[in-house]
Amino acid sequence: MTRRGDLVRLTGVRARGFHGVFDHERRDGQDFVVDVEMHVDLTRAGRTDDLAHTVHYGEVAADVVAVVEGEPRDLIESVASQIADRVLARPLVESVTVTVHKPQAPVGVPFGDVEVVVRRDKDLPVVLALGGNLERDGAGPDVTLREAVARLRRTPGLRRLRVSDAFVTAPVGGDLVAGQPDYVNAVAVARTSLSPGRLLARLHDVEAALGRTRTARWGARTLDLDLVQYGDPLEGTDVRSTAEELTLPHPRARERAFVLVPWLDVDPAARLRVGEEVVAVGDLVPALSDQAVRRWEDPR
Repeated sequence: MTRRGDLVRLTGVRARGFHGVFDHERRDGQDFVVDVEMHVDLTRAGRTDDLAHTVHYGEVAADVVAVVEGEPRDLIESVASQIADRVLARPLVESVTVTVHKPQAPVGVPFGDVEVVVRRDKDLPVVLALGGNLERDGAGPDVTLREAVARLRRTPGLRRLRVSDAFVTAPVGGDLVAGQPDYVNAVAVARTSLSPGRLLARLHDVEAALGRTRTARWGARTLDLDLVQYGDPLEGTDVRSTAEELTLPHPRARERAFVLVPWLDVDPAARLRVGEEVVAVGDLVPALSDQAVRRWEDPR
């Protein structure tokens, strides 16, 4: 991935560790110095002046010290990788460069410094729901969904996109959606290096490009793209958020057959976090039998 955009740099974090292959290194220890460079989208932090929208570098520094002072490793390559993994676990960090300096390394000749540099990009699975029920320029929602998929495939930071078949469902929402035409829905699974917020912004860009307007919350629309789940709940890498602008996992996904049925179509082993549990999506579908979902058929 090409790295660009905003950065948070933390340099010169010093801690004493017992890393090395020699007995005296494990016995006496030595000082290590660590630099961390994090690629983060700081747009919202700059706009809101809110710590929640950036990386808390004090916490990152504490993580660095915990690793350096923690379990001894033979190689500082291992130390650097462990630090990088901890930093990338923060939802807003999209990539990280970690430099571990070992200025007292037993080199055997005069030297200035030894440093190991590791670079890691975020790479997590995501689940995206696609839907629409309005024509656009005379074309049906199925055409808009195909164009949305094409744009998603070209989105930097989103890769290995796989998409379900299209399904037709009645609008869900009672009186709020009365009289609306049926929806055409699909689900895509992919991997991303984008933070949840930046990925959501990319989804909104695709919606806008394909005629989405936000005049009514439950109104009919040409295209709706939702971020259903970010990360893998089985591995504990999934992001949980209650923020108004992005709740993760999607709070109503478990109640929506138009999400779960297409999701199973593209990933029969799909799992969704429900509270503190991780549930097989296939186990949730039978309870939604009152929501009719049929596979879309091209009328041509």
